[in-house]
Amino acid sequence: MLKTYLGFSILKRAIQNNRLSIEIHNLRDYALDKHKTVDDYPYGGGVGMVMKPDPFFRIVETLWPEKGKRKIMMLSPRGRLFNQDIAHELSHEQKDIIFFCGRYEAIDQRVSDHLVDEEISIGDYILTGGELPALVIIDAVARLIPGVLGDFGSTEEESFSWGLLDYPHYTRPEHFQGMSVPDVLLSGNHRKINRWRKKQAIKTTLEKRPELLEKYIFSDKDRKLLEEIKEDSNELDRSN
Repeated sequence: MLKTYLGFSILKRAIQNNRLSIEIHNLRDYALDKHKTVDDYPYGGGVGMVMKPDPFFRIVETLWPEKGKRKIMMLSPRGRLFNQDIAHELSHEQKDIIFFCGRYEAIDQRVSDHLVDEEISIGDYILTGGELPALVIIDAVARLIPGVLGDFGSTEEESFSWGLLDYPHYTRPEHFQGMSVPDVLLSGNHRKINRWRKKQAIKTTLEKRPELLEKYIFSDKDRKLLEEIKEDSNELDRSN
């Protein structure tokens, strides 16, 4: 599952160019019984199976014995909610980042208590395992590592990187089924284009994710754009 996604596009090139290194380990390789068992019935009864603690402890003791050189993160719905700030934080992490991807009903609590440095979640919903959340985090973090993207400046203009949702994007053809590209983008006036893009980003955020604006630090120019957006909205309401 993991190798398929990591073998394409930006992440594949980043790995080939040694911008980041990703190793995938099968927990069954660290189970000692002949069936390579990594789960068992829960104490106290209940549905589902629980992942055993010993394979987790064994893989850590074998591959990452020095605690000061590792940061173990367990994908869990009870963890800290992943966002762009955490992605930036992890992109500067000097230790090896290790993701424990759970399966079945849960992982034995002793793993969390004695091995895991942090639990992290990608959202308030349940998935079959931790592989997809691990890929989400790897993808988001990798984009912030210098050299992974061809144009590092592009990461600074993406949604959340500047605290706002992204502005609308357009490409050829200029006219399509009666819909046209905004004139300002064809003007060649970069000052006006940048102003339009910032205004659209604020407008989109206000309409779709207004809670993000509570944390956004407005400059004087941003506040003027916000006033214009509200005035435009009031004029539209009056015309309707």
